[in-house]
Amino acid sequence: MEKFQLSVLFKIIGIGSASGLVYHQDKLYIISDNSTFLYEYNILNKRLDKIALVENPQDNIIKKEKPDFESITLKGNNLVLLASGSTDKRNKLFKYNINSKKIKEKSFEEFYRKLKSELEIKEDELNIEGLIITDKKILLFQRGNGGTSRNGIIYADDEPDNPKIKFIPFELPNIKNVETTFTDAILVEDKIYFLAAAEDTSSTYDDGEVLGSIVGSIDFKTMKLESTILISNKHKFEGLTVYKKTATQLELLLCEDTDSEVLVTDIYSLIINK
Repeated sequence: MEKFQLSVLFKIIGIGSASGLVYHQDKLYIISDNSTFLYEYNILNKRLDKIALVENPQDNIIKKEKPDFESITLKGNNLVLLASGSTDKRNKLFKYNINSKKIKEKSFEEFYRKLKSELEIKEDELNIEGLIITDKKILLFQRGNGGTSRNGIIYADDEPDNPKIKFIPFELPNIKNVETTFTDAILVEDKIYFLAAAEDTSSTYDDGEVLGSIVGSIDFKTMKLESTILISNKHKFEGLTVYKKTATQLELLLCEDTDSEVLVTDIYSLIINK
């Protein structure tokens, strides 16, 4: 991934602090870490629809109360939205069926408690920012921006009662002497493409100065880091999805968490020459 092009593709009015996105059939499904809506943006007619996940949904929820949705992925016809687990108010999972429009809610509190216990992750350092679901495995991307820097991939088999769990640590490049840590990931054939950002803070709760973002790839079979490249020294990119793919190029769409209450979101195009 030596060559890339990064540019703003379009701007969406009505969404703030975007933290994840999925492209599917000319639509973008976007989550915000301080909202209880799922946003559906039709790229062709530039229309934004808001899907309420709960009763009395809000676009801007105060920090101590926000659900902190950081991960979204598509499994079959279901969009799966997952909160970060970084506080006891951030442990919900939602499924939205694109065809039936039905919504299911589930608590992830017990599962997160199991993660922290078995992997010895401190209570205030769990921070799940990416989610990949395969036929038999769930991969959770732990952003290790807490004091002990537990950055890595959590493997769990799809066993609802007693899942087996393991942790694969990843040490990623620094930006201005601050380690980058996972902010999202997707599976493209046999590669994991991920985003990671550097933020000058040792807290999973408090924001810090944004120092930039990288994109990288991991071999899915060996779980070895293949390559990384600095794509920005000022943006905290938190979501990526495949937009277009050819034999020589991969185009991803990215969203940025501005840590702001302003309801405006830029969607970026990142073209990587393979």
